[in-house]
Amino acid sequence: MWPFRRRARQSATAATLSIDPAMGDPTAAALRAALQQRDWPTARDLLTPITDPDDHAYYLGVAGDVSGVQDWIGEWIDAEPRSTLPLLVRGVHAVYWAWEARGGARASQTRQEQFREFRKRLTLAENCLDEVADRDRDDTTARTFLVTSARGRQVDRDEAQRRFDAVTDRHPWHRIAHEHMLQYRCRKWFGSHEEMFEFARSAAVKAPAGSALGQLVPIAHLEMWLDLPVGEDADYIGAAAVVAELNAAADQSVRHPDYQRRPGWPVVHNLFAMGFAMAGDFPSAVAQFEVIGDLVTEWPWQYHSSDAVGAFLAARQRVRGDHG
Repeated sequence: MWPFRRRARQSATAATLSIDPAMGDPTAAALRAALQQRDWPTARDLLTPITDPDDHAYYLGVAGDVSGVQDWIGEWIDAEPRSTLPLLVRGVHAVYWAWEARGGARASQTRQEQFREFRKRLTLAENCLDEVADRDRDDTTARTFLVTSARGRQVDRDEAQRRFDAVTDRHPWHRIAHEHMLQYRCRKWFGSHEEMFEFARSAAVKAPAGSALGQLVPIAHLEMWLDLPVGEDADYIGAAAVVAELNAAADQSVRHPDYQRRPGWPVVHNLFAMGFAMAGDFPSAVAQFEVIGDLVTEWPWQYHSSDAVGAFLAARQRVRGDHG
């Protein structure tokens, strides 16, 4: 989840493990390869059959995270002007491209030329995404990434809520839209700790049993932990009430019989694994690490260290050392 604030670098290295940007997903790997090779017909054929709103947003996010797309995407748009898909790829990619220009540092550490390029690229993104939304009344993916860009464009609360509602009116439990709206409500952006927790808890409780939206609870607790001074952060995340809430969220989501892994699922389990590990519930953390295997994701581990893989491995070793 970008942008983020990084903790101090750890000394641990992970030469034997790396982050797979496709998260072990063959379709995502094929899509990345096609876009890296400027093979838009193959990318189109991979994306067109995907109709589930959550899956569609995930795979468009995969496409958006491929470097260099901005250099040639116009060829696809010109070749298929009646299709919204290449325009959507350009818009989603421009969101990622914008944050690449800004970087992950705090505003006080970001140069003005970075901000100018950031705003320029976000404007391109929103122009593309708005056009897709105008042309496709049922679209959820363009509207989801407009929720993402809401933070960068610093839109007011009413506009951010309007963008979010435009997604959830069409797909109430959209995972990625909820992730990004939760970020908007964090104190580090435009909300508060109280708003963040209210949003996370309400969505998790209202979502159907087995929904991945239970992940919003560990996200909120990790955000709170990240915002506290050293010393207070450990006391907070290890509190009995936090451990109990993490377990309740897991019981209604990733540990519920109705839960099903969907594309992008490693992020959900990495969130719970980090939450349980930080909270000291090692048995619950071990269970999540067993599901994950080696599919470490950069988010949320970069919250702990700029060496996300090292943080993942250190946590996994720690919890396994005490339990199994």
